Amino acid sequence: MPASHRSEIDPFHVMEVMRAAEDREGAGGRVLHLEVGQPSTPAPTPIREAAAAALVDDRLGYTNAKGLPALREQLAHWYRDRYDVHVDPEHILVTMGASGGFSLAFLAAFDAGDRVAVTAPGYPCYRNALLAFGVEVVEVPVGPDTRFVPTPALLDLAGPLDGLVIASPSNPTGTVLTDAELASLVDWSGRNGVRLVADEIYHGITYGAPAPTVLAHSSDAVLLQSFSKYWSMTGWRLGWIVAPAELVRPMERLAQNLFISAPTISQLGALAAFERATVEEADLHVDRYTANREVVLAGLNEMGCPTAPADGAFYAYADISHLGVPAPALCNLWLDELGVAVTPGIDFDPTRGDRFIRISFSESTEEVAAAMGRLVEWVRSRDLS
Repeated sequence: MPASHRSEIDPFHVMEVMRAAEDREGAGGRVLHLEVGQPSTPAPTPIREAAAAALVDDRLGYTNAKGLPALREQLAHWYRDRYDVHVDPEHILVTMGASGGFSLAFLAAFDAGDRVAVTAPGYPCYRNALLAFGVEVVEVPVGPDTRFVPTPALLDLAGPLDGLVIASPSNPTGTVLTDAELASLVDWSGRNGVRLVADEIYHGITYGAPAPTVLAHSSDAVLLQSFSKYWSMTGWRLGWIVAPAELVRPMERLAQNLFISAPTISQLGALAAFERATVEEADLHVDRYTANREVVLAGLNEMGCPTAPADGAFYAYADISHLGVPAPALCNLWLDELGVAVTPGIDFDPTRGDRFIRISFSESTEEVAAAMGRLVEWVRSRDLS
């Protein structure tokens, strides 16, 4: 019997690249990783110590579907202390990573047939999850002329919309929305009756001013966050939603039925996420990303590849069209010839992405420098002058 039509979505191409890299490593080949969108470091020590203690002392049963009350209280304090924004802990839902959070948010906020805008380039799982839920995805092309940011003028061209998904800092471009840009999108969404969903999972990882939060401008937006990136907890599968009042109970019902609860041991570990020692350790990782970013941007400049702003997250989105090889073939070539794994832009923009690559600089500085050295030498050897 055939699979459902809703399952006929594109693969997450970065996972395909990771699998090819693993196959090469399994055959004894060396791979330098510029494809993986996750920290190369474990969770900070206090989080791991708290989780280890929980293995001994806690029965690790289900939690409330919305998450541990103590963790939701801490998250509310985090918004007060870091952003000077009041959040009611009852509006916070702890989720199975940000990915599980997007499932809850999309199912609660949109019906099948609704039209929801996403940027191109943009994180592919927004598009693919919405399609699997029967939502019409409206891609809004963004580029250097708008700093890869959606603008009200671009959104006006998209026709009637029911929703808009934004990200700051964004994957793959690293663009950070300014406070004025964020306020403009909130205002446009409110005036047009559009549900705004904001992905802020790379908050804490910026290379200038901190990223502003949508909560400073709206109590109607749906905010998604995660412990994965800043706190290096990708495999712990733990995120959260800050939901407007009318969506809290619908999301809770969905969570009860789809997930029961987020992993208990991860929640108990995350209770230590806001301690001074934890934040200091996480900030040291950001210092490393800062050094890696300089290496990557310098290398891409030598290669003649213009990039998106890269003001946050740990990505560089680069135009490789002058190299004369489409991105998917180029990434295969680099993996085969150089042992360097890079993600093709088609993951993030199905229409124009064959002209772009995404480089992740979350690995060690030594590995990033070695990988970029190989790419620069490869370009030099082609003598494109």
